[in-house]
Amino acid sequence: MSVEARPDTKVATAQALYGALATGDVDAIDRLLAPDFVGHAAPGLPLAMGGTHVGAEAMRTNLWWRIGEHFKVRAEAEDFQPLEDGRLVVIGAYRGTARRSGAELDAAFVHLLSFDGAGRIASLNQLTDTAAWHAALDGGNRLQTIDFRVEDGVATICLNRPAQRNAINLRMAQEFLEVARRIAADPSVRAVLISGNGPALTVGGDIAYFLEGGGEGYDRLFERMIWPFHEAFDILSRIEAPIVAAAHGAVAGGGMGFVYAADLVLAAEGTRFVPAFAAIGLSGDGGGTYHLPRLIGPRRAAQAYLRNTPISVDEALEWGLVNEIVPADELHSRATALARELAQGPTVAFATMRKLLRESWGNDLTAQLAAELRGTKKTGITRDAAGAFSAFAQKRTPTFEGR
Repeated sequence: MSVEARPDTKVATAQALYGALATGDVDAIDRLLAPDFVGHAAPGLPLAMGGTHVGAEAMRTNLWWRIGEHFKVRAEAEDFQPLEDGRLVVIGAYRGTARRSGAELDAAFVHLLSFDGAGRIASLNQLTDTAAWHAALDGGNRLQTIDFRVEDGVATICLNRPAQRNAINLRMAQEFLEVARRIAADPSVRAVLISGNGPALTVGGDIAYFLEGGGEGYDRLFERMIWPFHEAFDILSRIEAPIVAAAHGAVAGGGMGFVYAADLVLAAEGTRFVPAFAAIGLSGDGGGTYHLPRLIGPRRAAQAYLRNTPISVDEALEWGLVNEIVPADELHSRATALARELAQGPTVAFATMRKLLRESWGNDLTAQLAAELRGTKKTGITRDAAGAFSAFAQKRTPTFEGR
């Protein structure tokens, strides 16, 4: 017969859990948690840590270990309040620093713990100051030029300088690199959506910003600005998740790189694509000299660059720069739906497809066939492939887990 644990025993168990988390003692954590443990982390935590985690392993992997990967932090319990129904309220704060930014984290928390008949922790409900976690991850400064979030496996990068038509300055380039790194480090991301607030996806480089910062020499300014911009594209080219871009209004200059970075592109009616570099005496960035000849052909790319010739949305569709033209008022919903659809797909297979397609340009047929064999072997041992084979045999639609 089980016996309800005394309040002081429950406090000791909670203290033991915080100690085990601080040292990463997996065995101790497993002894303290009930077999059917369920954790509820605060919605809105960064890195997709929020939500319900069923089982000790899920709680460790999706919350506690992810905290340890990105933060040097301790959960410091300051007050324990037993409730009449047998649960325990723990009040305290997470204190430490974010590993990448070095910014301090001091986030208040309230934990509500319930216990099973053996005195083990059956559930943990967490409330915490999620804004403090985001601020520490951002280096103490919230993102100013990009609206970034991860929901239901979709990471959304929304350029957010609408008054400047999302013109790219140093801050946006740096924040773009930051969110690219977050995406690469977040295993919950299974698709990416790139979009823009305001009248345009982006008009490219911010000329007003160039004029203000030109005193140091444009060459130095561009080096500081383009390096993080290009590094972000390089990171996104190698992530596992497929990328969708929603283009509208003007898409110009280096800002066309956001279109090149995508695997699938939806464009609103009336969208115009303009390299724009010849008009300002620059040679170009954003990967255009690599991607545009491959997408639309070398002669068309040369004309777009050398004569600064705009590409209409109809030409973009005909030439292969975009996949689909949609009504402007449907662009956001259609692109979001597409990203969510991809987020429910076989992520490992998508990652391998992206790699094969990317590397095909540098392979001959023999090398590419060998790469396809390696890819099929890799994806053939995934849980998604096994589940899909079973679903096919049972004449039902497969459900993919992304692994």
